[in-house]
Amino acid sequence: MSEHVAEHVPDGPGARTRNGVLRGALKDGVASFLGIPYAQAPVGELRFRAPQPAESWDGIREATAFGPTAPKRPYAPPLAALLPDPEVAGDDCLNLNVWAPWPATGPGGEGPGDGGRPVMVWIHGGSLVHGSSALPVYDGTTFARDGVVLVSINYRLGIEGFGVFPDAPTNIGLRDQIAALTWVRENIAAFGGDPDRVTVFGESAGAISVAALLASPLAKGLFRRAVLQSGSPTARSIAKARRTTEAIAARLKVPATAEAFARVDPERLLAAQTAVTDKGSPLISGNPFFIAVDGDVVPEDPGDALADGASADVELLMGTNTDEYRLWFVPGGQADRVGPLIQRLLLRKGQIASSTAKVYRERRPQEKPGEVLGAIVTDRLLRVPLNMLADFRLHSGKSATYLYEFGWPSPVLDLRACHALELGFVFDTLDLPETRALTGPDAPQDLATAMHAAWVAFATTGDPGWRPWDAARPVMTFGPGSPTLVEAPREEERLAWGG
Repeated sequence: MSEHVAEHVPDGPGARTRNGVLRGALKDGVASFLGIPYAQAPVGELRFRAPQPAESWDGIREATAFGPTAPKRPYAPPLAALLPDPEVAGDDCLNLNVWAPWPATGPGGEGPGDGGRPVMVWIHGGSLVHGSSALPVYDGTTFARDGVVLVSINYRLGIEGFGVFPDAPTNIGLRDQIAALTWVRENIAAFGGDPDRVTVFGESAGAISVAALLASPLAKGLFRRAVLQSGSPTARSIAKARRTTEAIAARLKVPATAEAFARVDPERLLAAQTAVTDKGSPLISGNPFFIAVDGDVVPEDPGDALADGASADVELLMGTNTDEYRLWFVPGGQADRVGPLIQRLLLRKGQIASSTAKVYRERRPQEKPGEVLGAIVTDRLLRVPLNMLADFRLHSGKSATYLYEFGWPSPVLDLRACHALELGFVFDTLDLPETRALTGPDAPQDLATAMHAAWVAFATTGDPGWRPWDAARPVMTFGPGSPTLVEAPREEERLAWGG
């Protein structure tokens, strides 16, 4: 008898985890189990501490509503209208959700397939200060419909997840993610999933987190495949990552220690955090939070570690959107306010060579200086590092690497193929109001069907359906019309960055 045996509970699908029995909800052959604790509530003595294993319970625990979200503030206007960020009150924010095909077992009690169904674990983005698994765009029903067990997680954000203190562990939010993946390893068979066929995937800060997990010895063996959407391997030294913590401490007029921060009212702490971090964007300036190179969870810079062969045995799918920058530069008018002088100053601050800028200006003669700046920074921070990582992995000669680009242009506010636009396509949730805030009402369903199917195929077989990265540098482009495999680097990349 396989261990993939569903727990029989009245009035709903049931699953027995190591902590106790859960009762979820069932609709159209998909079971959902929401708000499952994977660690104890990070309050009291556990605040600013590494996650501790969840406590067990007696009887049947209801799992039909999303659990509390990590302390955060919504996006500021105008992004608030484009990026909904639901908040669920409560302390037990270290929780996750599972969507699974149901019944989870075959008629004789056997598990589906060889050991169970493929599993995908979603890590949301949000600059390490926003986001949660409760966003409707991330609903896992479509993945379960197509044979995948989908898990989405919450983790601590902002100062409580990525503050750097002398008296607390580093990278607490990343430790939360590892604890959630450990829970998946130990429990996912109860939902029909195969613990040896886990794909971890994330977007933006979620993708940066996935890259750090790829480089972390503490996450070794917790997943077999990975997807990076619009995020590249990046981290900072302890000293540099600590600067945002020090800036918040200065605003609060308290020492930059976990002990001092723990005495600050949570709402006051969030207000100070927002005041310090909301001045910039993920592309330029501001005081963002970073993953820290701490010698423990992240022993060295993730980019260096992956270039040196870390996780070379993990199959990797990664890519970017054509116009990432427009999400931050267009709605608030930043693209219009950046003139030639400010462009030059910002490029100099970013240590971008004048010869590089010249290439972009010559090939984008009709674009404003702010748009040219955004294109340069997008390539510098996202597209070029991912292509370089693919080159490094090609030389390792182990697992395959696949590249994509999302290029369908949204008509909303002339955002084009901006940051986060691909999410509704990957999750096949174009019909939701939260998705349409970015896509508008007429996004092509056939493109969502194709992109979603590629992610399902990658999680199932390790092959999304096109040729892996090789000397010809193939990139699957999901744009207007049918997905198209494009070879050779872009002219801008070849001339400006030596690609």
